[in-house]
Amino acid sequence: MMNRKKAALHVWEKPFVLLFFILAPLLGAACSSAPKRPAEIFHTRQLGENQLDLVNRAVDQGDYERALGLLGEARRLAVSTDDPGLLIRTKLAEGGVLYNQGEMEQAEAAWSAALMEAESSGEMELAAQTRIYLARNALLTKKAPPDEAAAQVTKEIASIKKDTLAIALGWNVIGLAEKEKSDYAAAETYFKKALAIHDKANYLEQAAYDWYLIASARSMSGQFAAAIEALNAAIQYDRRAENTWGLASDWRAMGDVYRKAGKTAEARAAYVRAADIYRSINRAREAEDAEKRLQ
Repeated sequence: MMNRKKAALHVWEKPFVLLFFILAPLLGAACSSAPKRPAEIFHTRQLGENQLDLVNRAVDQGDYERALGLLGEARRLAVSTDDPGLLIRTKLAEGGVLYNQGEMEQAEAAWSAALMEAESSGEMELAAQTRIYLARNALLTKKAPPDEAAAQVTKEIASIKKDTLAIALGWNVIGLAEKEKSDYAAAETYFKKALAIHDKANYLEQAAYDWYLIASARSMSGQFAAAIEALNAAIQYDRRAENTWGLASDWRAMGDVYRKAGKTAEARAAYVRAADIYRSINRAREAEDAEKRLQ
């Protein structure tokens, strides 16, 4: 005869077993309708992209010290995810900061490292973009003649299908090569090709720089009034972008053009304005440089 303890156990076991078989299909259904997990996680990489955007904006605005500070975190995030694209673009940004600080050799080393990463990881558009940076550096450091640099960039542009900003950079480099050859009309044509890309996508700082380059080509060809018009266009874009560094550079360039045109009063007013804007962002050295041009 079954004792009370065993009887009690069997009494409770049977309903539990029945309940399990009743609920099992429902539990299976619940599992099958659970949210599908993403095939790839982008959270940290997106943080890296956001950080890189801040770096590039700081570079556009001439705040290179801030750019370097931001770049360290962007690079850390790129390394932590081992993402080739992000690793390459942080190196490109590093080269950009060094380039704008006048450290051409260090910039070239950063871009060469970016190119090695791009080629080894099969990122061919980024490799093409990197070669454009290297061609610009070779052009401006006189390591490559203008025609050679322009031919290299033309080849790279042809291989880029998606990155319109890289194409715009290429047009600007070809424009600089034409300017180096004193073909100022051709230079302006290429600068305007870059401008069309930047303007369409509302890249305000870059469009302002395109106008700055156009002004330079016009000034060097003796078209002073047209150069002032181009600098006024650059100022409008930099104002829209609240690009203080760009505005100061525009006004300083305007002073240079007015001085070349023999308009001393206008040159003085432009230099004073440039100096005031530089001082608003604590760039005393640049402000003093603008004021010295008054002499």
